Amino acid sequence: MFSVNTYIDRRNVLARNVKSGVLVFPGNSYSPINFPANCYPFRQDSNFLYYFGLDIPAVAAIIDIDNGTEIIFADEQSIDDKVWSGELPAIADQAEKIGISDVRPMAAISDYLLNAAEGGRDVSFLPFYRAQQRLQASSWLKVDTDRIMQFISLDFIKAVANQRNIKTSEEIEQIELATDLTGYMQLAAMELTANGVFESEIVAEMAAVVNSYGSAYAFPPIFSVHGEILHNPFYRNQMFDGDMAVCDCGAESPLHYAGDLTRTIPVSGRFTDSQKEIYSIVLNAQEDAIDMVKPGVKFRDIHLHACEKLAYGLKCLGLMRGDHKEAVALGAHALFFQCGLGHMLGLDVHDMEALGEQHVGYGELTRSKQFGLKSLRLAQELQAGNVVTVEPGIYFIPQLIDMWQAEHKFDDFINYGAVEKYRDFGGIRIEDDILVTDSSWRLLGAAVPKTITQVEEACQG
Repeated sequence: MFSVNTYIDRRNVLARNVKSGVLVFPGNSYSPINFPANCYPFRQDSNFLYYFGLDIPAVAAIIDIDNGTEIIFADEQSIDDKVWSGELPAIADQAEKIGISDVRPMAAISDYLLNAAEGGRDVSFLPFYRAQQRLQASSWLKVDTDRIMQFISLDFIKAVANQRNIKTSEEIEQIELATDLTGYMQLAAMELTANGVFESEIVAEMAAVVNSYGSAYAFPPIFSVHGEILHNPFYRNQMFDGDMAVCDCGAESPLHYAGDLTRTIPVSGRFTDSQKEIYSIVLNAQEDAIDMVKPGVKFRDIHLHACEKLAYGLKCLGLMRGDHKEAVALGAHALFFQCGLGHMLGLDVHDMEALGEQHVGYGELTRSKQFGLKSLRLAQELQAGNVVTVEPGIYFIPQLIDMWQAEHKFDDFINYGAVEKYRDFGGIRIEDDILVTDSSWRLLGAAVPKTITQVEEACQG
C-alpha cells in the first residue's frame, strides 16, 4: 500500500475535478468458477485500488463531494470467515491507513445513495465490467439493471481517466517491478524453449517464475508457435526446430501494477534467414517508433510511422509494392499488421480499458473505421508521465490472405504470389514498456534480449 497521503491526495484531486455529487466505487468480490466456494483468484477493482487501496473483497466506498465526506462500507468478518480464511485486521484499522475514519456496514450504502438521489443530487458510477457490479448497484438504488446505466457519469469517467493516465514516481516504481518480473518470465521462456517441448511446458515455467515471487499474472500469457493468432490463448502445440514462438506475458507488482513484454523466440535457438529478414523489419520499426516517443506527439502518428516502416521493409522483400506510404494511407499494410502499435499501461495491462478507449486513448480525436487502424487503442497526444507499450508485428494469417487475394484487394500494393510462400510463417511481435519523460522517453525495467544476436544467445544459455 502507498502512503496515506497518496490516497488522500488522489481523492482530493478527483473531487476537485468532478466538483459535485456522490461518486460510488464498488469493490470486487469473489467470483465463483463452478460452485460458490470454488472461486477465481480475487483481484480488486483497479479504480478502487487507485483511490482507496484496500485489497479485500466485499467492500465499497463513496466520495460525497458536496458534504466533504468519504465512507468505507464493509462488514467485519464472521466467525466462519475467520475459521476458513484466517483473521484480518478490523475494517476501521485498514481504513485508517488510507485516511478514512467513517466506516459503516455494507447494508448502509443503499440508504445513503437513495437519500442522495431522492434529494436531487447526482449519484455517479463508472462503467460496469462485471454483471455482479451492475446487479449490486441496481440493488442499492432499487432500480432495474437497464435504468442503473443512467447513473454512469461521463464527467466521472473523464476525470478518472485524465488522473490515472499520468503516472507518479511511486507508480512508475511499481510498473518497473512488474516489468522486471515479466523480463524474468521472458528469459525463462527463451532458455527452455526447444525442439520437442510443448507450449504448455513453457507456460508452466513462466507460472513458476511468477509464483516464486508471490506475484500473479497481469493477463493470461500468450505463448504459441501460431503467433499469427494475435491473442492465442491455447498452449497445446509441440514445438519443433524451424518454428518461432511468440511470447507475450505480464506479471503484476505487489500493488497490482502491470508489466507487458513480448519477444519472439526461435525454437531451435537460431532464426532462419527468412525469419531474420522479417524480424529485422519488425525490430527496426519498433526502435524507430520508440525514438519518436515524447510529449506532444500523437501516438497515432507514431503508429502510422511504424506501419510505413513495416510496409517499406516488406516492399524491399518483394511482398509489397508501389508507394509504401500510400499503401499505409489506404490500409494495404493491414494484411500483415492488423492491430495497433500499443496501449496505456498501469494498474490494468490495457490501462482503464473498462472506462472506454475513447476516453483513455482518444480524447477529442475521432477513431478510424479502417481495418487495422480501428484497432489502435491509443491515438492522442502523449504527455509526460504516460506509460505506453510499443509493439509492432508482422503476421501472416492464411485465412486473411486467402480472403483478400480472392477479392483482389490492394493488388497494386500486395504481391500475393510472394506472400503465398510465407502463409505458414506465423507471426513476429516485439514489445517494450516505455515511460514518456519531460522531453523524451525511458525504457522501463531491465533490458530483455531483443536483437537477433541477443535472443539467440539467451536461447542457447
